[in-house]
Amino acid sequence: MATQTFQPIAPRPAPIKTEGLVPWIRANLFGNWQTSVGTIVLGGFLLWILPQLFSWALLRAEWRPDPNACRLDGVGACWGVVAEKYRLILFGRYPFEEQWRPLVATALMLFLILGSCTRAFWKPWLVLLWPVVLAVYFVIMYGGVAGLSRVDTDRWGGLPLTILLASLSMAMAFPIALVVALGKRSNMPAIRSACTVYVELIRGVPLISVLFMASFMFPLFMPQGFTIDVLIRVLVGITLFAAAYMAEVIRGGLQAIPKGQVEAAATLGLSYWQTQGKIVLPQALAMVVPGIMNGFISTFKDTSLVTIVSLYELTGAMGLALNSDGDWRPFKIEGYLFIASIYFIFCFSMSRYSMWIEKQVNKSKLR
Repeated sequence: MATQTFQPIAPRPAPIKTEGLVPWIRANLFGNWQTSVGTIVLGGFLLWILPQLFSWALLRAEWRPDPNACRLDGVGACWGVVAEKYRLILFGRYPFEEQWRPLVATALMLFLILGSCTRAFWKPWLVLLWPVVLAVYFVIMYGGVAGLSRVDTDRWGGLPLTILLASLSMAMAFPIALVVALGKRSNMPAIRSACTVYVELIRGVPLISVLFMASFMFPLFMPQGFTIDVLIRVLVGITLFAAAYMAEVIRGGLQAIPKGQVEAAATLGLSYWQTQGKIVLPQALAMVVPGIMNGFISTFKDTSLVTIVSLYELTGAMGLALNSDGDWRPFKIEGYLFIASIYFIFCFSMSRYSMWIEKQVNKSKLR
């Protein structure tokens, strides 16, 4: 019997590490020669521009609210305009001595929104808390009771108005969009046609036209002596506009559900609304979370268009604060950067919350 000799196996190279910072840089920034060239060009541009921006924004910046100091040679960003005008930017034309009221009202609204986004507070009482907080919000802002002076809605502005319009329009647009999306898939021609006309009519015009119609044209059709507050008209216009776009997003999710699931639910004796509520909608809404959140972010930014109807939200209040003062008018860039940072904080927070929702949905799918 022949003896077998031991043949050593040649050593193999260690496997390439695929996790960590260096592998990520290698794969995403230097994956091929085209990516490498782009990385080098963009990196060189950033190395050239970032030190100049850093010097302009911080090292050579003027922080004192002194317009004469901001005009000196060699001075960078004039953040003194924010220090001087921040109250007018944040609260608009609301009476100066009463600005604690929009501050408190906005804090209550933000706490309510944060609580609504936290799973631990997803209780039945949260639904009842919304009208209570909204009632308190309007009492504080409008006044006329409890010793508070009356402040008409046309003097509301700044960040409180932006948050109010965005949050209420989002909250009211979602159920409308849900009904419209289901209506466009209805077997009843009248309902389907009505929902289709609504969506196509709203999506066929820009939001600025909707706001113009709601503010200036709608009162012409009202009986003489009957008026609706401009804030309510604008809120309804934004809500209907956002609902039309959101309805199409939700309809896309509904169409992605296999028809066999609906047929299986029918064989089990489930009604139409039971099928939609327990089988179709949970899956459809989970699939379109990014699209819905994108609509929320777009609505939040679109509130800047209400300036056309003389409601000075955050962007309008900034323009009002600087355009009315010749000393600070040349420093609009700093003012826009200030409100841009506020928009970014809110929009980035909504984006991160959307990612968290997606992770929760994916976990539930794996169970």
